[in-house]
Amino acid sequence: MTPENAEAILRQYFAPWIQRLGLRVEEVGERHAVVRLPWSDDLAREGGGLSGQAMMAAADTATVVAISSARGGFVPMTTVQQSTTFQRPVVGKDVLLDVRITKLGRTLAFTEITLTAEGGDEVVARASTVYALLG
Repeated sequence: MTPENAEAILRQYFAPWIQRLGLRVEEVGERHAVVRLPWSDDLAREGGGLSGQAMMAAADTATVVAISSARGGFVPMTTVQQSTTFQRPVVGKDVLLDVRITKLGRTLAFTEITLTAEGGDEVVARASTVYALLG
């Protein structure tokens, strides 16, 4: 799968409000994906930091990209569990989401997502997901 194929999945299978996040697929591989959440003042909360809701939605969506890449294309799937911890605020910078598949079974997939602000190496948030593979 190429980043262009993955972006086609974002356009075809996701709700308009997710598409308005402006996610861009930077990299896809056999068991990972890197997705960019561009900074937008529309996604900032009071105080100017990027909202946790936007980061959680981006992590959830980036997981679909990674699993689709690992499976060779989109298959129906749904989130079973997502846990996110926020470690520091992000202001005025894009966020890079690095999704790593830790287990890909026949019916379940498990991932770990690391979120960093562009240009930095400090983690701003971590998430883990469990997905049910429906097809």
